[in-house]
Amino acid sequence: MEITKIVSHVLQYDLEEELGYSQQYYLKRTTHLVEVQTDEGITGWGECFGGGDVAFANKVIVEKVIQPMVLGMNPMDRELIWHKVYNLLRDHGQKGMPIQSLSGVDIALWDIAGKALGLPVYQLLGGAFRERIPAYGYGMMLQRVPDLKQRFEMEAAAIREMGFRAMKMKVGLGQKKDIELVEAVRSAIGSDVGLMVDANHAYTTREAIPMGRAFEQLGVDWFEEPVAPEDYQGYRTLCEALDINISGGECEFTRWGHRELIRNRCVDILQPEVCALGGITEYQKVLALASAHFIPVVNHVWGSAVAVGTNLHLLAALPDIPGAAHPVQPMLEYDTTPNRFREELLTEPLNILEQVRSSGGTVGLPQGPGLGIEPDRAFIKHFEVTA
Repeated sequence: MEITKIVSHVLQYDLEEELGYSQQYYLKRTTHLVEVQTDEGITGWGECFGGGDVAFANKVIVEKVIQPMVLGMNPMDRELIWHKVYNLLRDHGQKGMPIQSLSGVDIALWDIAGKALGLPVYQLLGGAFRERIPAYGYGMMLQRVPDLKQRFEMEAAAIREMGFRAMKMKVGLGQKKDIELVEAVRSAIGSDVGLMVDANHAYTTREAIPMGRAFEQLGVDWFEEPVAPEDYQGYRTLCEALDINISGGECEFTRWGHRELIRNRCVDILQPEVCALGGITEYQKVLALASAHFIPVVNHVWGSAVAVGTNLHLLAALPDIPGAAHPVQPMLEYDTTPNRFREELLTEPLNILEQVRSSGGTVGLPQGPGLGIEPDRAFIKHFEVTA
């Protein structure tokens, strides 16, 4: 079997309402899918992390830089392909967009392998440790509106009504406003629902310490990306100063980048992003590092139904850490804000929200070989855009 073509599909549409996080606000929803074709008629699908104009830059890297390197190669040679591409790109970017682009290609190769062998990806990874995966609802993104606290209260209550037993909210408006927002959400959902707070590296360590102490009093389960991803010492200081779990890792790339977070105990919970860090091939190496240091992993998940489906396989195959009769299970992060690329992209939807509602907060594994999902080509054609 040989790789004959790699195609990038950047999909985009206008949102009805502006959404944001601590670094920016946006009015368009964007996703970047990668399609790898073979001479045996087997097609694999992957996804590259990076929205907006980043997706267009990654499209060029996938089609103009990576594709010529791998045409004619056997798609089953995933390690060989990964290292060939990485070594040829090493002088031009060991992090960032080149690795995001490689991630989408690599995920598609795993999809091809599963389809060729008639096996789901989680079996290629060694088998499923669990048949159902708990999910938490991610929402409450920042908006430039006068009634943000009230909106967060209403959205938090709605996420609870969907059946999620835990949820995550954005912060990043300043210490006082952030604490007030978290207080409002905690009041709206009660004490029996898990709550996580994501700052998207909005603060310095000095600012984040008192915020973390306030969040501890409000029963927050983890404080996500409180400081800049490059600030390893800041992360370490927070872990030492606070009882609340410090989480991060979505902005890190490859085993070498994650090595510093893990070796220096910069996070209590590692959040690798498979669509960015180098794909499934590299994710497995990051997972091994985390396991060797007994650091729990809760994958970062952002993007279309392809990203969600990919992570269901990874979470199913994730061993319990440290392992016990009744271990805490890994969770699927599920974005509850409006996203047609998540809900309508596939010929057979994953129906995450319906599963959560009917099961008390859990999701089953995809069925079928490979990723077990198939994007709708008519849908892709309708939303595909060029730079």
